[in-house]
Amino acid sequence: MKTSWPQPLILPSILSCDFGNLQTECENLLKNGADQLHLDVMDGIFVPNISFGILVIKSLRNCLSKEVVFDTHLMIQKPEKYIEAFALAGTNVFKFHYEAEYSGLEEMSL
Repeated sequence: MKTSWPQPLILPSILSCDFGNLQTECENLLKNGADQLHLDVMDGIFVPNISFGILVIKSLRNCLSKEVVFDTHLMIQKPEKYIEAFALAGTNVFKFHYEAEYSGLEEMSL
């Protein structure tokens, strides 16, 4: 029996973009084959770097087609506190680190 695997997706991280031209950079990524956009959110606590947050995601969502999938990687403390705000800002898919002082899946309900 032959196994059918799903097609791989291309999700470039926007961290490598020029943030002064973020809309154009993201449009170019999508035009050149990106299936979704990967957004790395870092708080400077869970990981040593700081990137961007809810306001940038909301602004980007307002600039791009609603059909563009935002795959958001939350590298932050207590990610469950912010899930709803990130969802309202335009995040479609969440990834987070369970060990980020996360109190458990049973608390999440969207």
